[in-house]
Amino acid sequence: MDSKVTNILIVGVGGQGTLLASKVIGTAALNYGLDVKQSEVHGMAQRGGSVVTFVRFGEKVYSPLVEGGQADVILAFEKLEALRWSSYLKPGGTIIVNTQEIAPLPVIIGAQSYPERIVETLRNMQIEVVAADALSMAKAAGNARALNVVLMGILANYLSFSKEDWHTALRAVVPGKVIDVNLAAFEAGFNFPVK
Repeated sequence: MDSKVTNILIVGVGGQGTLLASKVIGTAALNYGLDVKQSEVHGMAQRGGSVVTFVRFGEKVYSPLVEGGQADVILAFEKLEALRWSSYLKPGGTIIVNTQEIAPLPVIIGAQSYPERIVETLRNMQIEVVAADALSMAKAAGNARALNVVLMGILANYLSFSKEDWHTALRAVVPGKVIDVNLAAFEAGFNFPVK
């Protein structure tokens, strides 16, 4: 990795594990010897609310915030959140999106409809889009809640950290009783075809 700062935006809804993901990514970067800044910019603690965190790392990072059009990668735990935050991705950046749909309140109450063809819309933006059914992959690994770790496994293909760096970070952050499931989920994501 060079001295440039890597900007990652993690978006999802409450209860999907976005905050845990930011801790694992930040821990991996720290263990790699990089300066790390993290920030939760919008967040609702209850399940279903939009949650957004920034993770920035490099030789020296001065601010935890990512400006619009500056994210190298968006890690999206839900399709609509991917679309909502896509303007933060820099030209030629990568968006890794879980294909799961979680209807927000306006859709639930019938005030709006859930947008169709979100992945196709993203692909028309001239960015790299990796769409994966991370929920099914997490279930196959042993726990649906590990979808965040599946997505981190996919992300690992785009960063310089070794697989061991990721495993060390997961062991440091994830409770011991679920580490085996999480390592399996990471492996499933890591082996997902990204190109």
